[in-house]
Amino acid sequence: MKRPTFRRCGTAPGAISPEDQAVVDQVRAMLTAVRNPQPWTPGSAQDIAVRVGPFIERAHTRPGDDHGPDLIAVALVHPDTPHAAGYLHGRRLGYTERGWLRCETSAILGFWQPGYAILTHAAANLPLPDDVGMELAHYALCIEARKRDDSLDGYTLLRLGPYTQTRHAQRDYDRITAALDGRETTLVPEFRVSARFGPFDVSDHQLFADPYEADAVALLEAAVAGASA
Repeated sequence: MKRPTFRRCGTAPGAISPEDQAVVDQVRAMLTAVRNPQPWTPGSAQDIAVRVGPFIERAHTRPGDDHGPDLIAVALVHPDTPHAAGYLHGRRLGYTERGWLRCETSAILGFWQPGYAILTHAAANLPLPDDVGMELAHYALCIEARKRDDSLDGYTLLRLGPYTQTRHAQRDYDRITAALDGRETTLVPEFRVSARFGPFDVSDHQLFADPYEADAVALLEAAVAGASA
């Protein structure tokens, strides 16, 4: 008869197993990270640790949109990023489907440390919840006035955003482009006015006009009038 085997109790004498030692090392690293967070500084372009409910997740910051002070744009990523196994596991758990999100800086613990990994949804083999407590960081439209001598000198006349759907942004882009047709070089003396798509910079959200509260073309005309005054 085959005798059953039993795993050694943690209090039993003898050398600790490699499996148990790995768990001990993970817990020690986690306690070190939690007790000694590395303070996040705006504009650092490094991965950060953010709270998602009772969990902690790793997040990329969006270049140019990570200076706060109240909101920045982030993308949640699997803790084992950039390893292929981490990407595949993250895809199964919903990490790759979120896109850029609006993250309150008060939810940031600090720079990401490997010790946080066991506190993630991925470590528990749980999918990210539908509501992670962050809204999408949508795209925007920027209407710019640039010097007609092909230099990069110029300024932004108007920022519109955030758009909750791409088709809404495309609609306003088409309307603004039509309104500018034939007038690009006459609206603002010595400048060429044009529109372009861009990310909604949540760090500078106060600089954007809400396209759902007013007509985009009317906002353009008001911005041009202000620039020409």
